[in-house]
Amino acid sequence: MISLDFEKCGGLVPAIVQDFETGEVLMLAFMNEEAWQETLRTGKATYWSRTRRELWIKGQSSGNVQHVREIRIDCDDDTVLLKVEQVGNAACHTGHRSCFFKKVEGDSVQVVGERIFDPKEVYK
Repeated sequence: MISLDFEKCGGLVPAIVQDFETGEVLMLAFMNEEAWQETLRTGKATYWSRTRRELWIKGQSSGNVQHVREIRIDCDDDTVLLKVEQVGNAACHTGHRSCFFKKVEGDSVQVVGERIFDPKEVYK
C-alpha cells in the first residue's frame, strides 16, 4: 500500500505535473486521498478541485487527458510528481500548453506561450 501524508495540508497534497518526454512543467494541482486512489486505479490524472470542491479528471470535458507514465513521491510523503503524456497538447484550462505561460521580466509580466485552444469554445 502506498501511503501519502494528507494531514499536513488539510487533506490535500500538491501534485506537480510534468511532460513525460520533455520534462516541461505543465501545471500544479492538488489531490485528496480519493483523487490519489483514482489516479493509481485508472492511470488518468485525477485531482481535487479546490474551487468546485469535487474530483476532477483532467481532460474529462476538454479531451486534454493526462495519462500518467511515472509517479514520484517526495521525501516527506506529502508531494507528488506526475510525469504524464499530455493528450491534446494543452494542460491549462486557459488553452495554453502549460499553466506557466507568464514570464516575469523586470516589473512586468509577459505572455510567452501560445494559446492552443479557445476555452470559451471548449468549456461551453
